[in-house]
Amino acid sequence: MSHYSLLEHLLFPPTHIGEQRIVNAMAGKTVVITGASYGIGEQLAYLFAGTGAKMVLVARTEDKLQHVKAEVERHGGKAIVLPANLADPSSVDKLAEQLLNLQGGIDYFISNAGKSIRRPLSESLDRYHDFTRTMGVNYLGPVQLLLKVLPSIVQNRGHIINVSSVSVLLPPAPRWAAYQASKSAMDQWFRSAVPELEASGVCTTTIYLPLVRTRMIAPTEAYNNVPAMDPVHVARKVCRAMYKKQRIIRPWWLPVVELASLLLRRPWQWWSTYKLKKQK
Repeated sequence: MSHYSLLEHLLFPPTHIGEQRIVNAMAGKTVVITGASYGIGEQLAYLFAGTGAKMVLVARTEDKLQHVKAEVERHGGKAIVLPANLADPSSVDKLAEQLLNLQGGIDYFISNAGKSIRRPLSESLDRYHDFTRTMGVNYLGPVQLLLKVLPSIVQNRGHIINVSSVSVLLPPAPRWAAYQASKSAMDQWFRSAVPELEASGVCTTTIYLPLVRTRMIAPTEAYNNVPAMDPVHVARKVCRAMYKKQRIIRPWWLPVVELASLLLRRPWQWWSTYKLKKQK
């Protein structure tokens, strides 16, 4: 992206997409996007506006979803709004019923909704809800929804895209227990489900993302000067995966970091503990 730093240009090379290939893949198709009110989901909706696809925008904030819908329609796209809270099982049940009633079924399902939280255990002793809500949005809600709408996706020989994080493939970091546990759970569930899904004719994609410059990381001041991807760039990667049927997308440097984290696991744990002691 034009506003990337030199380091970010190196870490996140440009993603080229074929606009006609996007249209060919998506024209007349129904695309469900969870977490569509902000960040990656919002940018996906704008990117798909000119493809001829019918979008189903899902998130908690109806007012913001209506704004995204209006922008999509202003650019000639089609969208409907289905507000839902993935942390609430009854809300997920209602959403699933609405999705199953869609004419033509579901062709693409982009599991993008996410909740991030960074909090030390000492401040979480009376905040068990931090863990249940994060697990609900990042794991239990998406699984509940996918299980219910899977027959529609299978019937259409559709495509499920799971937006994951590089953190699930690396050693866990202090203060991220709720977030990393929930993202790891979803990643493991999806990886386990992939063979069954593909045997049923469903395409699958997992995209492992580094930091993305969205409102989700804004409360963590430590990330202000850390390299991060632009949500527009991520949307382009997801779009490319949809017409190229890519199974796994990850940063080019991730295998090197995975190997280093394996070899340096003990020093990393020692250093993390040392830094935490110094802060007390």
